[in-house]
Amino acid sequence: MIIRRYLPKDISEIVELFYNTVHTVNLRDYSLSEVDAWAPKYIDKEAWNHRLSENFTIVAERDEIIIGFASLTYNGYYDLLYIHKDYQGQGVAVALTDIIEKEAVLCGISELTADVSITAKPFFEKKGYEVVGKQTVERRGQLLTNYKMKKNLKN
Repeated sequence: MIIRRYLPKDISEIVELFYNTVHTVNLRDYSLSEVDAWAPKYIDKEAWNHRLSENFTIVAERDEIIIGFASLTYNGYYDLLYIHKDYQGQGVAVALTDIIEKEAVLCGISELTADVSITAKPFFEKKGYEVVGKQTVERRGQLLTNYKMKKNLKN
């Protein structure tokens, strides 16, 4: 596995990974209408590229296929973490999260926050994140449950 910085040429593969992961992996914790609202068929690639380019975004590749990605804002928000549906449980999320956390420390960030799905909550708890609160967010008319989580980093 190779982990590298995000490049704009990755955007099509990234949005496809996002859509497919939400519609398979997250379907065990959310209804079809909820995942359709969370990850619609049409995703604004230009907006996503802008978001990923302005943050510290990394991708994991195996055999030139993107198998995961993660993104950190420079104010300490762990924005995105998605792993390809066929590469779950293989250490990709751990590797990406370790790099995200190291980058945060290098940037002088002492605490990370994240809005974490029901599906991802156990992973984040294993990585030392604490639940701040359960929340309901609205996406395209659907109400989805997720968790505000945080982790104090050692500088």
